[in-house]
Amino acid sequence: MATVPPSLLVVSAHAGDFVWRAGGAIASATARGERAVVVCLSYGERGESAKAWREGKGLEEIKALRREEAEHAAAELGAETRFLDAGDYPLIGDREILDQLVRVYREVNPTVVLTHTLADPYNGDHPEAARLALQARVLAQAIGYDAPGDPLGAPPVFFFEPHQPEQCDFKPDVLLDITDVFATKRRAMECLGAQQHMWDYYTDLAVRRGVQLKRNAGPNLGFPTDTKGEAYMRYYPQVTDRLE
Repeated sequence: MATVPPSLLVVSAHAGDFVWRAGGAIASATARGERAVVVCLSYGERGESAKAWREGKGLEEIKALRREEAEHAAAELGAETRFLDAGDYPLIGDREILDQLVRVYREVNPTVVLTHTLADPYNGDHPEAARLALQARVLAQAIGYDAPGDPLGAPPVFFFEPHQPEQCDFKPDVLLDITDVFATKRRAMECLGAQQHMWDYYTDLAVRRGVQLKRNAGPNLGFPTDTKGEAYMRYYPQVTDRLE
């Protein structure tokens, strides 16, 4: 049986989410020569573009602005983008959106999937995106589903860190070292001018997760570290023949 080339699929509710929460994972994957595809279900035009609204821009202008920002950020990370324009605040996934997502799954045939948590009391778009990502994954596995491509295998799904993890039932069980690609992630973040207030927040978070990563990787000697990290939570059980 032919080996499936590694590929990463990221399902993002809004045009900026994938950068803040998974930019390091994306940059790491593409640095290894793997394919990375980001699906933006919406542009975040209504709920995550306050600066543009205050500047007097209209809806279509804001959508175009956010798409351009997301494309530039994805290019920095080495990722491809798909925009489904499902709308935000609220994001409501219908059968058409779900079918489009299934078709992306079949096309990409991901070996890993990243998306939002299933709980977020501050932003209902995020759990809706997670629900769509999980449902599409199951449908893409069904041999009888009417979509091009072969039925999907069973790629692991990881939830990336929400903005307020304590309120979103987020308990990370994977800490990813993104030190070598953090400069790339920072450049991608700086492509998102509509959310400039997030740049330093997610830089600081990477530092904190880096400290935790080092603590879990060996003796806690209290030395300063430049390690940067991202946190994830696995949804399905890990399948392995050894514990390590």
